Parts: sequence; structure tokens; C-alpha cells
Amino acid sequence: MWRLLLSIAGLIGSLSPATLMADQIVLKNGDRITGSIVKQDGGNLTIKTDLLGTVTTAWDKVESVRADKPLHVVTKEGASLEGTLTTVNGSIEVASAAAKTMVPPSDIATLRNADEQRNYERLLTPDWGQLWTGNATLGWAGSQGNAQTLTFTTGLNAQRATRNDKTTIHFNTIKATAFSSGQNSLTAEAIRGGVAYDHNIRKTIFVNFFNDYEFDKFQNLDLRFVLGVGVGFHAFKTDRARLDLVGGSDFNRSSYSTPAITRTAEVYFGDDYNRKLGKAATFNQTARIFHDVNHSGFYRATFDSGTSVRITKWLNWNLSLSDRFVTPPAIGRKSNDVLYTTGLGFTFSR
Repeated sequence: MWRLLLSIAGLIGSLSPATLMADQIVLKNGDRITGSIVKQDGGNLTIKTDLLGTVTTAWDKVESVRADKPLHVVTKEGASLEGTLTTVNGSIEVASAAAKTMVPPSDIATLRNADEQRNYERLLTPDWGQLWTGNATLGWAGSQGNAQTLTFTTGLNAQRATRNDKTTIHFNTIKATAFSSGQNSLTAEAIRGGVAYDHNIRKTIFVNFFNDYEFDKFQNLDLRFVLGVGVGFHAFKTDRARLDLVGGSDFNRSSYSTPAITRTAEVYFGDDYNRKLGKAATFNQTARIFHDVNHSGFYRATFDSGTSVRITKWLNWNLSLSDRFVTPPAIGRKSNDVLYTTGLGFTFSR
């Protein structure tokens, strides 16, 4: 079926006047793809077509290629070329206004169109204020009548990723009050936030630094300060999904209103997972388990997840869940606290 669709697409493309301005790719099995070459990276060639959308095929399955618009070519030896492409006697001719260069297909490391090249160069030496993406949410709910209630929530997730490192910031808060039978009471108040930094030392290995803060009135927690360092592994990464595994050690200082202050060393492990859900939705999840090395059986777990659905270019609907489990808990308190928020928010990128 796939070969039939490619053959039909190639036939339609050959009959269209637009073919004169389109790239032509012929595979070793005889299939023809007509469209625009986007990139060749990691051994895969990506072509954008009118009939089939975006098509990806293995670079070593390509018999011949013709690109009428200039492409950026990088060889495995590191040489950079720019020009139109034509397959001649098994090699690829890169033709610019100044010269023509013959390159064997197996010697080509990457191909990029103009947009992909701009994105690549933007990631090389970005300013600190560039490349930030994320979303922010503001939510509230209330009631009037026999009971008067008000709940206010905020959430922020931001990320700055380059070719070599990644910085993330997260922040969640909730405050809820209730007035009933002449009494005003605070039913929930918590703040959670932190920053993390990953730096690649190899293609699949990175070092991780993080600093987290937490306040929870109903855990009697005035402030939890955590500073840690670890090593991570990029388990897999595609255009739609990414999974990182991390582990390391940290210092935890927690002060309580009981009053009590604990200082302890911990070892931790966990994961970071991100996935695109179609064209308009994304899902992210972070989980960590921290073991107290000074007290056997003492541990805590953190779990954060969020889903964002784009409504317009900048407006979106967000749903987030933040869970904190600690054992043993403060005297008279439960081990588990869950904070969830939902509401309209906005996305941003720079």
C-alpha cells in the first residue's frame, strides 16, 4: 500500500507544472517522491510532500536526488557546502554559483533546507534570553451562598534547550479558603518550585544539577530546600517523544513549624518524559524517589505531570498534577499531598 501511494504521488507530481520547481527523490526500489527536502539527519531523509504530508525514508535507500533549491550540505569530514543537488554517476553534485563539487552519498553527514539551517545556527550560540518555551496557567474557583469558598492556583513550566544543554523552571501554588457558619478557615496553602540544568557530556550522557523549594502549611512544612547533582541518560529521543533517566545525590534541609529542622543526605533516581499528542497537545511528566541515607526506611517521592492543549496560537488549556509523598510524615499529618490545577493559560516562546 505504501509503495502504491508513493507511486501515485510520483505520477501525479510528474504531471503537475509544480514539478518543475519540486525536489525529486528516487528510491532504490523504484519509488519516486516529489516534494521539498527538509533535512537529512541521523541517517533519515525527510521530505515534505503535497499529497502524503511529511515522508521519512532511510538515506541509504535513496538511488538519486534532485533539489532545485539550494541546500546546506555538511560532509563527514566537516566540510560545509551550499547549492542545488543532482545525482551524477552515483555521486551527488552540489552546484553553487562559484563551483560544482562531487560528493559520494555515503560521505554526506547532514542536509538542511534554509529554515532548518537557520534553526541549527540559532541553537549554536544563543543569548540567555532566547530559546525559552513554556506555558503559564492561572485558575480560580469560588462559591457564594450557604458557604463562601475561593480557590486560587497558578502554574508555570518553562524550558530552554540548546544542542548541548537544557534549563527548566517549574512553579505551582494553591491557596484555598472557606467561610461557613460564621467561621473563616484556610483549607489549602502550598507552593512548589525549582530549577534544573542538564549539560551533555556525550551524545547520550549528561550531568544534572537541580535546586528545589517547597512550602506546605498542612504538612507543617515551612521550607524544604534541596540541592542535588546527578548523571542522566537519554534513553530515547524522537521528533515526538523524549525519555531521560537520572540518578544522583542531594542535600535536603527541611524546617517545620512544630518546630523542627532536619538535615540529611539523599540518593535519588527518576525519569523525565515529554511527548507531543498530535499537533495541538503536549504531555510532560517528571518523577523522583529520594532515599534518606541516614535513616533506613525514610524516603519521599515527587511526581509532576502536565498536559497542554493549544486553542489559539498563544491561548491554551492546561491541566497539571503535582504529588508529594513523604514517610514518615510530620506528627498528625498524612504522608501524601496532591495539588492539581486546571484552567486557561498562555504559551510563550523566545
